[in-house]
Amino acid sequence: MTSPSRYGRTMTGAPTDHRVHFMTLATADLDAARRFYVNGLGWEPLLDVPDEIVFFQIAGGLVLGFFEAEKFAADVAGATSSTVGGVTLAHNVDDRDAVHEVVARMAGAGGTVVTPPEDGAFGDIFHAIVRDPNGVVWEVAHNPGWRVAADGTVHLS
Repeated sequence: MTSPSRYGRTMTGAPTDHRVHFMTLATADLDAARRFYVNGLGWEPLLDVPDEIVFFQIAGGLVLGFFEAEKFAADVAGATSSTVGGVTLAHNVDDRDAVHEVVARMAGAGGTVVTPPEDGAFGDIFHAIVRDPNGVVWEVAHNPGWRVAADGTVHLS
């Protein structure tokens, strides 16, 4: 089946579902990652395999995994070279005070505050940037233009 997409391109076959089920990050220090996410953020592991990987369910149908770096490289058969850069994970909270609270918890669990809580450059965003013990960059933000509808649809304004 061939049909034009809404962007004027022609597709062959049915479109792929807009879903990601797992995000897995290689980590040089799995124990530090575990302490940061379990002790610092209070997350409960979905599956924890010592010296290999720890998974956390972070949303309906979405799992974030931290995989010991050497085992990760072996698992993906060396396909770790990438031109992708500038990746952040973001955590949106209900108000400005919550930004301060989450950043303090992250710092207390071994995170490094890169940018302390401050007003963002646009959109009434109040945010901070924190690097976890293995270098994963997090934005903690209060964004009044961001909301999730009851059906899970994200709205940005």
